[in-house]
Amino acid sequence: MRRFLPFLEWVPHYKKSDFSKDLIAGLTVGIILIPQGMAYAMIAGLPPVYGLYASLLPLIMYAFLGTSRQLAVGPVAMDSLLVAAGLGALAITGVENYIAMAILLSFAVGAIQLTLGVFRMGFLVNFLSRPVISGFTSAAALIIIFSQLKHLLGTEIEKSSKFHQLILNAFEKLADTNIYDLAIGLVGILLIVVLKRWNPRIPGILLAVILGIVGVYFLKLESYGVQIVGNIPVGLPSFQTPEFSVQNLSDIWPIALTLALVGYLEAISIGKALEEKSNMETIDANQELVALGSSNMVGSFFQAYPVTASFSRSAINGESGAKTTLSTLLSVGMVIITLLFLTPLFYYLPNAILASIIMVSVFGLINWSYPKILWKHRKDEFVVLLVTFLATLFIGIKEGILIGVLFSLLLMVYRTSNPHFAVLGNIKNSDYYKNINRFGDEVAMREDLLIIRFDAQLYFGNSAYFKKQLFHHIEAKGPGLKGVILNAEAINYIDSTATNMLTSVIEEIHQKNLQFYIAGAIGPTRDIIFRSGIIKALHREFLFVKTKEAVAYFDDPSSVSIIQGKVAHQNRMNVTNVTKVIKN
Repeated sequence: MRRFLPFLEWVPHYKKSDFSKDLIAGLTVGIILIPQGMAYAMIAGLPPVYGLYASLLPLIMYAFLGTSRQLAVGPVAMDSLLVAAGLGALAITGVENYIAMAILLSFAVGAIQLTLGVFRMGFLVNFLSRPVISGFTSAAALIIIFSQLKHLLGTEIEKSSKFHQLILNAFEKLADTNIYDLAIGLVGILLIVVLKRWNPRIPGILLAVILGIVGVYFLKLESYGVQIVGNIPVGLPSFQTPEFSVQNLSDIWPIALTLALVGYLEAISIGKALEEKSNMETIDANQELVALGSSNMVGSFFQAYPVTASFSRSAINGESGAKTTLSTLLSVGMVIITLLFLTPLFYYLPNAILASIIMVSVFGLINWSYPKILWKHRKDEFVVLLVTFLATLFIGIKEGILIGVLFSLLLMVYRTSNPHFAVLGNIKNSDYYKNINRFGDEVAMREDLLIIRFDAQLYFGNSAYFKKQLFHHIEAKGPGLKGVILNAEAINYIDSTATNMLTSVIEEIHQKNLQFYIAGAIGPTRDIIFRSGIIKALHREFLFVKTKEAVAYFDDPSSVSIIQGKVAHQNRMNVTNVTKVIKN
């Protein structure tokens, strides 16, 4: 049961001393969650109350099913932007239909995450590399910030998921700026930033909300055109089945898949970072998929839109000393109290204050240092980051992350198809064989022997490259060459295409009156050598444990070690016995 209900791990050992820490963390996060949830719902194009609805059942489900004890789940800026971008691209008419599609999207995201978790396919998120996520996140943060200009300026600005279009639309409406909205928004930004730097324990977001409401109410700023939240429905969300239809599901599945993977990656990356700080390793990647999937699916029946882990609230939860997911339940309690009794207080909350909360919150998502590091040390990955960043900014949210993934995969394919190919030589007065280009005069070179190392698996994508490089170095050696040794330590797999290539290469080398040797092949690679037929072209006596043994055999065929003899006569029946002798 503990595998499916992780909260059973900590409940029996829960200490009274932990409750005070969970209580403080839960109340602190709850104070921030309420205005943030409302603000993020606005990013998604939904009424603010839906941010509170998304802060109820999803959080309760995660508290019981999640494996991280400090992760703060709920509405987040990134997913809210993806919801707006995905649904905005569809021809949806009417606010009610838009809300219905957002709720259906939550169910679809949850179904995908739950399915991936049940089938233990969390590894798929590894295709979202860090440069892709960094470029996408930074670009999305800029789009989110500039999408709030309409609330900051107090004027209607046409929506867009493209950065340049947002800028142009804002310039067109610049003359219509409401000076009161602008002043409220700038004061909100200044207040939150200053308090955060001066004393992070002071809830600057809550203070900005209170001052904004008080200011609008007593100064009658609504009469000056200041945009306010207005009526928020009182009460908890009712149970409603999402509006399923084949057409709607076919329309939203691409954005649902994107949200499922991005949301999961956010949760895992935040959870791992919190674990490093707390020295408490509890996260199970596949169970996290189950937890997030269940949270989104159940939430969709109670009018919630997609949720995942929040960077800012999770950090605050950890810093506040949260020990278990009880802190999450306490945060939910605050949201329930707000929905039942406090929503009338938010009537005069200025939209500009919500915009200031969003702008300050997502500004921290822009990573300034990582691109500099990549530019200095890994320019190829910097290109991936830059392409993702620019594509997200100027082409689109979904397109940006897709282009980024494709570029990172292309880079991976390029690297594996053109891997490192080294010529080795003996380090003088030692048994070591190292790259001649790295050790220079310390390496003893031989005209009669070529030793090469291929630092990758051999497969259809690089088999031609391997053959080309090998024969290039054979020709460079000249007529004095008598033997070729392949150091196969780094080759962990050989596919069928590479098997045929290697067999033909060995035969071609033999036709040149040269002998071919393989040294250092690990167990799984040796299995392939024996099963695929490579051994027939190579012959058993030319398969060695170490490079130095292959060299010794080249110089004196009578020098065969006991272990090398076992390796040379290995077959499928004695693999287990041999591996007891050889530690790979």
